[in-house]
Amino acid sequence: MSGDLRVIWVGRVAVMTLPAEIDVSNADQIREDLLAAVAQDASLVIADMSATTFSDSAGVTALVRVARKANASGTGLRLATSAPAVTRVLAITGVDQLIEIYPSVAAAMAAPGTDAAGRDRAARPGQADPGGRAPQPG
Repeated sequence: MSGDLRVIWVGRVAVMTLPAEIDVSNADQIREDLLAAVAQDASLVIADMSATTFSDSAGVTALVRVARKANASGTGLRLATSAPAVTRVLAITGVDQLIEIYPSVAAAMAAPGTDAAGRDRAARPGQADPGGRAPQPG
């Protein structure tokens, strides 16, 4: 990682704090840093954009590329942002349909799908359910 972005690990969940502005000057580095967390076997990466007040098209493109690679590797990507300018850009571009967006890191961590240890909460076909019970025949 570049060292510019702060990362906190909670189990296999990486929470990465993004800068106040994401633009052509730093979007490639942000993409690389987020992908580095994916490569470190994260089950979920939360991009903490709570302090981000601006993102241009280079920032949006970086997030989309991370989402595609994360999904391909089985890693989830969530964004934590509530800044109107940022949420508007994400909505206009349709990124809000591709990446889950939450109003805070706490909400992204608490949402169903992944617990703090990074284990999948939802039972997959043929696997035990979250309570450890085996699936019942249909």
